[in-house]
Amino acid sequence: MRTSLCTLFLAATLALVPARAVAQHDHDHPHAVPEKLGRVRFPTSCKPEVQPAFARGLALLHSFAYGEAARAFAEVAAKDPGCAMAQWGIAMSHFHTIWAPPTEGDFATGRAAAQKAAAGAPSARERDYIAAIGTFYQGDEVPHPARVVAYEQAMAGVAKRNPEDHEATIFHALAILGVAYHSPPDKTYARQKQAAEILNRLLPLEPEHPGIAHYMIHSFDYPALAELALPAARAYTKIAPSAPHALHMPSHIFTRLGMWQESIESNLASAETARAWVAKTHPGGTSFNELHAMDYLEYAYLQTGRDAKARKVVEEVAKVASFDVPESSAGYALAAIPARYALERRAWKEAAALAVPPPAYPWEKYPYAEAIVHFARAVGGARAGDLETARQAVAKLAAIQAALQSQKGFDWATQVEIQRRAAAGWLARAEKKDDEAVALMRSAADLEDSTDKHPVTPGQILPAREQLADLLAELGQPAAALAEYETSLRSAPARFNTYDGAARAAESAGQRQKAKTFHDRLMALCGGSVPARAEPTKAAAD
Repeated sequence: MRTSLCTLFLAATLALVPARAVAQHDHDHPHAVPEKLGRVRFPTSCKPEVQPAFARGLALLHSFAYGEAARAFAEVAAKDPGCAMAQWGIAMSHFHTIWAPPTEGDFATGRAAAQKAAAGAPSARERDYIAAIGTFYQGDEVPHPARVVAYEQAMAGVAKRNPEDHEATIFHALAILGVAYHSPPDKTYARQKQAAEILNRLLPLEPEHPGIAHYMIHSFDYPALAELALPAARAYTKIAPSAPHALHMPSHIFTRLGMWQESIESNLASAETARAWVAKTHPGGTSFNELHAMDYLEYAYLQTGRDAKARKVVEEVAKVASFDVPESSAGYALAAIPARYALERRAWKEAAALAVPPPAYPWEKYPYAEAIVHFARAVGGARAGDLETARQAVAKLAAIQAALQSQKGFDWATQVEIQRRAAAGWLARAEKKDDEAVALMRSAADLEDSTDKHPVTPGQILPAREQLADLLAELGQPAAALAEYETSLRSAPARFNTYDGAARAAESAGQRQKAKTFHDRLMALCGGSVPARAEPTKAAAD
């Protein structure tokens, strides 16, 4: 498989460099700056005059601009009521293939559109597409993962029956990724590689297609594969620079590779574009796309020691009062950003004092986002000596984990269980139960290694194996701590605290050269000026 992946990488390098990013123009939607969303080709039986608007909606759909896409397709339907594929587009805009399951309202809207579409498609090809999305909106008792599987199987048939239709093949590749995201972790990444191989075949034919570059990034958004997606990451921003998600998505790969400055630039651009979009559609509100970008931005600032800039992100998020869409990534960012800021800086009392943000966001729908706050409170309380706060927060994590076990889709129950074990480990350490603390923390690290993160987050709030290393260092086991720090860097590269901890552990273990190596890496990470939270080691003076 390594050979085939190298072939994929070389092909992507050659093919994903568009000569120019072609704009999709809707003449009824003038823009001060020419809109560039990429090039899509999707002939329909709808009236010729709505074809450009339909293509724009489709390009938006491929960049996960679901709200904008739904509005674009609705306008097509208003101008051409007989256009069944406009209803198909609306139905597709409410099916977020690799995100959280749709809300009840989104599902109802999507199902109604799918049913409308089924009543009027004149061509066999269009009926194929409409029937495929209809399999997702089937009976009420069908679990979400089963719907995703049914849709993937249906799109496999559409692609097979329409071999010259690139859109069918591209949507099938995305559907495969949807099945992967809603299945138990597979460390061979078989489905992701299958999707990438499908997309790779189309690269020379569709170098300006937004979906190909986008879904290539998702296919390789894993530590072992991330480098293969660099060409796609760099191309996607040129293909669709008008889409906030297209500007953000490269940071998934930059984060996986510890390319922090590139991640910062990517997310600053994404947040700015998202603000411009929401100013037109929800004046005074905050875009979930902006919040998602800000979480990745916060993570990158903290890894490069830019604590003052990280603080400004926290202050901006604290002002958020309303949203364009109260989507899962919005809540995740609202909880994660202040938690990261406190925990990464080891401001334990600050972490223990965190509270779930005000109820403008429907926290009850996304308990795994709320769990982040309780994790920060538990770790902060345990490490600051506030054991009652720590105990209450660990208990809250246990309750959330138990409730999540019945949910279908991405395995958030396991992610919260990792947090619970790590927090319980710090609590055991505070209670002087050191053997129990190490056992809990090691089990958290091993469990985390068996899973993959969700794309909503740039990384764990604190990597469990890094925490294990911190614990071992506190217990006077520097050699063991150093080994865990080095292991943690394989999945969470170029982290400030990991480099800092590894330098200290190496020095304590008598490995002065290795200590200097890690300190030098830390200095390079921070541009030569390390903030006060990393006190200099003796090796730093060498």
